[in-house]
Amino acid sequence: MNFLQKLEYIQEKNDSLVCVGLDSDLTKIPKHLLKKNEPVFQFNKAIIDATCDLVCAYKANIAFYEAGGINGLKALKKTITYIKNKYPKIVVIVDAKRADIGNTNLGYVKSIFDYYQADAATVNPYLGKQAIEPFLKRKDKGIIILCKTSNQGGKEFQDLIVYHQKLGKVPLYLAVAYNIAHNWNKKNNCGLVIGATYPEELKKAREVVGDMPFLIPGVGAQGGDVEKTVKLGQNSKGKGIIINSSRSIIFASNKHDFVKKARQETEKLKDLVNVYKK
Repeated sequence: MNFLQKLEYIQEKNDSLVCVGLDSDLTKIPKHLLKKNEPVFQFNKAIIDATCDLVCAYKANIAFYEAGGINGLKALKKTITYIKNKYPKIVVIVDAKRADIGNTNLGYVKSIFDYYQADAATVNPYLGKQAIEPFLKRKDKGIIILCKTSNQGGKEFQDLIVYHQKLGKVPLYLAVAYNIAHNWNKKNNCGLVIGATYPEELKKAREVVGDMPFLIPGVGAQGGDVEKTVKLGQNSKGKGIIINSSRSIIFASNKHDFVKKARQETEKLKDLVNVYKK
């Protein structure tokens, strides 16, 4: 199965649009795990085992693993390998936000897709389609492109009004969304990152791109509205959204009950999302 087929399959099987972000900061995981070998992997493994029937995806932000040096990167590799071996139907996203010229992107592609074996990666569109082509050529993988990010500062550039030959005067993020949907998505492997903190922009992007999948951060610790996110973000099939929550799930407790609390928070988010699905 390619990325989109795999995503739709697991969303149907687990009846879930929820993604758990494995942003496993060594300074925040329960202290009793620090006494174990490979504490980050052990933490991730426990979270995964506790939530595997409640999610459609896991997303690892590579920054938290790079910060740990070689041990952190080993934990990322081991975490993804564990998911692929034990829960192969669940989508794995590496949140790397890569962007560079084409030759350099070849290295990023080999790292994320061939070494780490991720199903999807986040990339930055700022260098244009030609630079991103090594990602776009991977028709079996998901290429999830930054569009309207959840952070407040994103509007500095993303909301700039530009002239687009098809849309007229629109914010830059909408021009990006249109180009990706109509010019970049030839292999039907593209998606967009759009934050739950901007529900109206989410709605506008959906109107421009059709049924393309959205990775939606900003629910949970950042305060995105779940009802608006689901109602305005879902596609014509009642799917097409991957709602990510990281800190509010994985750090729901820093005690011995962290596994129980993580499952409770994941189940709560899944059930709330499903209330508003078509």
